[in-house]
Amino acid sequence: MTRMFIRASLLTGVVLALALAAPAQAQQKSYKIGYILSLDSQLGAGAKAFADDVAKRSGGKIRIEQAPNAALGGEVDMLKGMQQGTVDMAFITGAPLPAIVPDVGVLNIPFLFRDTAHAYAVLDGPIGKGYLEKFKAKDMMALAWGENGFRHITNSKRPVRTPDDLKGIRLRLPQSEVMLAGFKAFGADVGPLPFPQVYGALQSGQFDGQENPIATILSSKFAQVQKYLTLSGHVYDPAVILVSKNVWDGLSEADKAIFLEAAKQGATASRAYAAEAQKNGVDLLKKQGMEVVERIDRAKFTAAVQPVMPEYAKMFGAEVIAAIENTK
Repeated sequence: MTRMFIRASLLTGVVLALALAAPAQAQQKSYKIGYILSLDSQLGAGAKAFADDVAKRSGGKIRIEQAPNAALGGEVDMLKGMQQGTVDMAFITGAPLPAIVPDVGVLNIPFLFRDTAHAYAVLDGPIGKGYLEKFKAKDMMALAWGENGFRHITNSKRPVRTPDDLKGIRLRLPQSEVMLAGFKAFGADVGPLPFPQVYGALQSGQFDGQENPIATILSSKFAQVQKYLTLSGHVYDPAVILVSKNVWDGLSEADKAIFLEAAKQGATASRAYAAEAQKNGVDLLKKQGMEVVERIDRAKFTAAVQPVMPEYAKMFGAEVIAAIENTK
């Protein structure tokens, strides 16, 4: 009888312990953040810093799982997924954002930004904050501007120093009408293609070249299928940490504050990674066999894009473009 009583007491204790643990377990939340690059990339660095800071600030209550290498789809797919509630959150580069918020396309105008300091002043100031607000109407919350980086041209045919050198080169571009218009003005034969398909398209010869930041060229191993690198810096490409409306609305006010603060850490980490790659990555690409054009004839490129500027002015407003150009 005593043994039966002890066993019953132990069983009751186990059941009670499990019952008490259940609410605590139920309070734990887990989400996935997707991005198109590897963990070892500017997006990976930013997403990890964001996740680590969320875990720290929430005391482990909230967990952000990494979904790199387009595990949740290409960037346009992830944007649509967040709107539909099938993707929790994503770290998206600037090029495809106009498909959701057309006004953001102004950031894709070639040679709009002088340098990273200029880009940061715009994105971290009233203009950039205003663009973040516009995502609310598209069923997602934009938390912070991180960085993809200044984009540079690679190809397998010849060194590129002037727009004329692009003629006859089939160049892959992201799904950005603004960038497509700019490169058509340069005389390039261009076509859009989702990023996950780019390496294979270069390898097969479907495209002769592409353009991306140094960090992306490194992490995607484009040196294996590209011979020439031109440090054109033609477009500064930001990246934004986005959360679906479904996830955002399910967070408490305290948790929303955690996400916003952690996103700042993620943005800073992505910028630091991109800057380091820009500083040291070119030498690595040289060692991997790439021939590098250090300087382009910038005057010829900026002159070539001028015929498209009236079109950009109609799309975004001449005053908006001027405000960005004049930001100090």
